[in-house]
Amino acid sequence: MPEPLAYLNGRISPISQTTLSIFDLGIVMGASITEMARTFHHEPFHLEGHLERLFRSVKHVGFDVDLTPESLVDLANELIEHNARLVPEHHDLGVSVFITAGTSLIYTGLAGLATHNKPTICVHTFPLPFELWFEKYTAGQHVVTPSARHLPPECLDPKIKSRSRMHWYLADEQARLVDPKAIALLVDRQDNISETSTANFFIVQSGRIMTPTSRNTLPGISQQVVAELADQLDLKFEQRDFQTYDVINADEAFTSSTPYCLLPVTKINGRPIGTGRPGPIYEALLNAWSELVHLDIAGQMQAGAAQRKAEFEAQS
Repeated sequence: MPEPLAYLNGRISPISQTTLSIFDLGIVMGASITEMARTFHHEPFHLEGHLERLFRSVKHVGFDVDLTPESLVDLANELIEHNARLVPEHHDLGVSVFITAGTSLIYTGLAGLATHNKPTICVHTFPLPFELWFEKYTAGQHVVTPSARHLPPECLDPKIKSRSRMHWYLADEQARLVDPKAIALLVDRQDNISETSTANFFIVQSGRIMTPTSRNTLPGISQQVVAELADQLDLKFEQRDFQTYDVINADEAFTSSTPYCLLPVTKINGRPIGTGRPGPIYEALLNAWSELVHLDIAGQMQAGAAQRKAEFEAQS
């Protein structure tokens, strides 16, 4: 049976044969940076923007990468062309790129010298798991502000998209103790709202869209799309600090993230936001995004989720 291909350290091979060493510093220390794009109609969306951000992180952390952004675009497109044939025509792919610091000398000693400072580079794709998000387009998301705080920028610059994410894992686990379907929305040490583990966060007050500043959050590719769509729709958009109080009193709220684009947030800490239902500005932005990519985004999620669930049940 055909299987997806992946790239790892100069070699493209079936994904089952693409294995990462247990001595890799991405595993040993979490020393890894990453990006994820997605496709629409099996064509990558803003891939160049994701890779430009990746290479800004590469420059900051000092990894000695011997590939260029252009060569990674070519690799990703090659994998998409092959792997898209293995999913239904109306489904799409996530495209993941990660780079680690190399191999740990603690575990390998002199034998690891050749790979100690040579970064591990991997590119792979995966079918988008529509079933994880489709219900939230109408039901919305519940966000919980746990006791875990956002990592201060003094410790790790938030503009680096890192896979060192234990604090996010613990935060989401805390949120699920409140509601099994909830996700964590972290506040920083000054009680300002930051982001979720996978998404930028927005509120709407009196027709104005607000999102936290990049001082303490990752500037998102999808967040930038929201800003551009807001401009097209003649909606006011700004980055500013705000607190849980402002979210509770907002007219509506939503998140942006690569795989699902936009999802409404209808509840925080058990309290409804606005009417407790997806708001009109969220709906307008989602419709504009759908027009941008010539695809009913929520419709694709709903139909794709039903098909993936049926296939899973048939195989069980």
